[in-house]
Amino acid sequence: MARPEQPFALYGKIKKSVVRDIESGKLKPDDRVPSETKLAQSFNASRMTANRALKELTEEGRIIRVQGVGTFVARPKPDAALLEIKSIAKEISDWGGVHSSEVLVLRKEELTSKIAQKMNLKPGDAIFHSVIVHRDRDVPVQYSERFINPKVAPFYLEQDFYKITPSEYLLDVAPVQEAEHIIEAVTCKKEILKSLKIKPDEPCLCLKRRTWSFDMVATYSIIVSPGSRYKLVGKFIRR
Repeated sequence: MARPEQPFALYGKIKKSVVRDIESGKLKPDDRVPSETKLAQSFNASRMTANRALKELTEEGRIIRVQGVGTFVARPKPDAALLEIKSIAKEISDWGGVHSSEVLVLRKEELTSKIAQKMNLKPGDAIFHSVIVHRDRDVPVQYSERFINPKVAPFYLEQDFYKITPSEYLLDVAPVQEAEHIIEAVTCKKEILKSLKIKPDEPCLCLKRRTWSFDMVATYSIIVSPGSRYKLVGKFIRR
């Protein structure tokens, strides 16, 4: 009597099958990958075994799993500008994607002590605050929170950020004199996890950026991206 295959052998077979379909072109970037249930049925395996195979393929960057949406073949991870400041819409367009956005917050507020310190202002001073989720073909790739000094961009709140990105507008009205970048690997807060449609164990990159314009701090931004969907590359050329 033939012995049933062990789970470790089955999950390896599932992985190899998905990789083979990707490398042969049967599954192309952005194509939906069979669900855990379908893979389990096809290989006469448990859902736990299929889950392990998909989890490892996700960690290897072969596929992307979007909570509540499905599992898809990953595109080559795009290079995002680090030293250069440009619009996320242009970055997405440059790597062949389709940009869309959702504005979660756009309002005038009083500065907290923490943000006031970052912007060289006083607690209680007026600040413009925006939170926008940027997507590529409906897959969230960036959670962008910005604090803007009203003196450098007094009409910021009047912009339609479904049609133009904050970077496009700010680069036009407040040319950057100086910029500071700090990059960290982070675990995300619940509201960011929900907005990016990722699981709690998904590694994320956080770029904290300050810009100066007209001899004052113009913006302080906190930009979070899932590590599996986005990478930052910096290049400096001395002239």
